[in-house]
Amino acid sequence: MSDSITLTGLVATVPRHLVTSEGLPITSFRLASTRRRFDKKQERWVDADTNWYTITVFRQLAINAASSIVKGDRVLVDGRLRIRDWEN
Repeated sequence: MSDSITLTGLVATVPRHLVTSEGLPITSFRLASTRRRFDKKQERWVDADTNWYTITVFRQLAINAASSIVKGDRVLVDGRLRIRDWEN
């Protein structure tokens, strides 16, 4: 599955940057995205559940991300969503 998606959230981990043996730069980090909604009964904004994403970027974007993104930054991410099964 590969869908387009736009996310806003906080960088939750220190970005990890590496260069493969073929010379391909890759940077990845975890993104925490929490939806907020207005609760009319309480008359205030409340947080909903947090969704966690692993963001991976390649080539020049990986180099730029590694040098400019730090843990705790608020970012906007636009790209393709790929869902993979994972077992611990």
